[in-house]
Amino acid sequence: MNTLIAIGAGIAVLGALGAGIGIGIATGKATEAVARQPEAESKIRNTLILGCALAEATAIYGFVIALMVIVMLK
Repeated sequence: MNTLIAIGAGIAVLGALGAGIGIGIATGKATEAVARQPEAESKIRNTLILGCALAEATAIYGFVIALMVIVMLK
């Protein structure tokens, strides 16, 4: 049973992988956008921070679910 709990928690944490990839792609695109239009830096930065916060929230939700799986099913 402990093995299944560990597998379930690992799958729940996989959401952090997607969030990390998404934040990396968004940061790269924002850097390219600032390089092309330096005068729009503040708008690009604000949008990037909002997008990164939303992507990071999904990773945190996955982490919380993994902790709940471990604690509740032990």
